[in-house]
Amino acid sequence: MATNDGSPVPARTRPVTRRQFATCAAAAAAGFVLTACGPKRLYEMPRARLTQAIRDMEARYAAQYGTTVSVSDAPPIAGVEFAYALDISRCIGCRRCVYACVDENNQSRDSQVHWIRVFSMEKGKGVDFTEADPYYAPAEVPEEGHFYVPVACQQCKNAPCTKVCPTGATWTEPDGIVVIDYDWCIGCRYCMAACPYGARHFNWSEPTIPKAALNTNTHYLGNRPRPKGVVEKCTFCIQRTRNGRYPACVEVCPVGARKFGNLLDPASEIRYIIEHKRVMVLKEDLNTLPKFFYFYAT
Repeated sequence: MATNDGSPVPARTRPVTRRQFATCAAAAAAGFVLTACGPKRLYEMPRARLTQAIRDMEARYAAQYGTTVSVSDAPPIAGVEFAYALDISRCIGCRRCVYACVDENNQSRDSQVHWIRVFSMEKGKGVDFTEADPYYAPAEVPEEGHFYVPVACQQCKNAPCTKVCPTGATWTEPDGIVVIDYDWCIGCRYCMAACPYGARHFNWSEPTIPKAALNTNTHYLGNRPRPKGVVEKCTFCIQRTRNGRYPACVEVCPVGARKFGNLLDPASEIRYIIEHKRVMVLKEDLNTLPKFFYFYAT
């Protein structure tokens, strides 16, 4: 853009488009104003500033819970793209994965927030979510004539949730994990509306986490305590997997139905499953390209 005499207009005096204004306004509402609006990424922050922010968080959590809380900023591992597989023929619907996830990821106990939901389905009807029951409560599981399909964030490569966020608070990391920066989330819930899997959850009240139950080993983009009024979801236990461990749900599964690994490693178990088993993804027609695969081992 130029003035009447042909000289360029200084950047600070150029008119702001409605789209730019809306983006800046959303960032301001999140409590942080940038000198130039644009999508925020954790690891683009200056190292000294990020370190200080994390130290401040640790001090705040220590005062809130009366115990030492560590907040990691472990970055993605080079040459790794995480993926998940779940054996429908083995899952017994015990929901141990649900509560291991709650404990590991500091989800609110009152009201309860679950990042994993398990659906009971009738064998005669196949995988049909219109007939599925997420509130099943038989005396024992597995229930005769039923099978189970757990659902969590599908960690989509083409994630619709990341495209609608007005503040850039959610994005896909190089290792394939779709993350949320809770400090940037303004609670608009656009991402919840965009997610076709119902995998994002809103904190309607101040999260309740008993001190004795608090997992003090946390990650900035994962299981650190969340405030009221933000969206949260599964992060493949980022605080564990970026340190060479399995997600909590994988470790706790009593029948070995859950598999996890590096999609880029030809020798990994996850690649073997994809290449040799009957593999499905949820809502394939939406082209979200999930990295959460369902399969039948038998």
